[in-house]
Amino acid sequence: MKFRLGLVVFSLVLSLLIGLTLRRASGPRAAGPHRPLIGFSMDTLKEERWQRDKDLFTARARELGADVLVQSANSDDVRQLKDVEALISNRVDALVIIPHDGAAMAKAVRLAHEAGIPVLSYDRLITGCDLDLYVAFDNLRVGEMQAQYLVATFRGRHFRLVRIYGAKTDHNALMFKEGQDHVLQPLLANGTAEVVHEDWADDWRPENAKKITNAAITKAGRDFDAVLVSNDGTAGGCIQALLEEGRAGQVVVTGQDADLSACQRIARGTQAMTIYKPLKNLTRTAAEFAVKLALRQPIVTHDEIDNGQVKVPAVLLTVVTVTKENLRATVIADGVFTSDQVFQK
Repeated sequence: MKFRLGLVVFSLVLSLLIGLTLRRASGPRAAGPHRPLIGFSMDTLKEERWQRDKDLFTARARELGADVLVQSANSDDVRQLKDVEALISNRVDALVIIPHDGAAMAKAVRLAHEAGIPVLSYDRLITGCDLDLYVAFDNLRVGEMQAQYLVATFRGRHFRLVRIYGAKTDHNALMFKEGQDHVLQPLLANGTAEVVHEDWADDWRPENAKKITNAAITKAGRDFDAVLVSNDGTAGGCIQALLEEGRAGQVVVTGQDADLSACQRIARGTQAMTIYKPLKNLTRTAAEFAVKLALRQPIVTHDEIDNGQVKVPAVLLTVVTVTKENLRATVIADGVFTSDQVFQK
């Protein structure tokens, strides 16, 4: 009995300490009228892209008069659930989640709803729950555009293809694949395209993509024409393997996210394309809807997406194909990177 009581006391003290840490990390909240408090639970901050998301989202929310508490789970489902519980304990007015595992975070949504807190799923869909809102880019369209680039590049000629998918735990990876399949299936059926190797890159790690590329070379030899890669981080791992084989720049490699390193590879010619997802549009839109949820204002959307339990109201944003020819007209013109950064002058 004493042991159980000790555990309860320890858990209560730990929760209070986490809460104090979160409050201090967010800085002092302004005095006066109530400012909405938004909890932002992120899968990871390891990649350049997610650091930009955090900064832009937080800045826009503050412009709208809200405070933001940010937690990063380092791609750990157990830790992310604990992060959400801590944010709920801090009585946030709305919760924004970038899930590491969309299915695992269904429990987080249920806990938030039990506390009367609405939840916005950001960029990645949380499945199997009564989710309030989903704000993301059109991920089916991302996959279609990646595959369409290959179709346009080979123009009816036969090409041998390696496919590197993302993390199976990320619903977006499934959507990218589905979009790619829409375009590729007719070519696979008539023999124009041939998949010589395919696999999933756990946790979107570049080193896993490198292993998949090496496995493709071992299995099919060096004689393949393209690698359909679902994001820029894994494209970097793939290209490292190609560099070691002396084939970088000879094989068409796709990507997504328009990371600086990917744009530099495109400028050098080792990566063929990426998908630019204007983060300012995503972060501003998500912050604006998060504030509306926090203030319990009406939400109007024109899209919806099935998460396996409900049709979730959705806001799906457009994306842009980036190649060497339009680097200046896209990421540089939008101020994401400078010309000197991309072309490394």
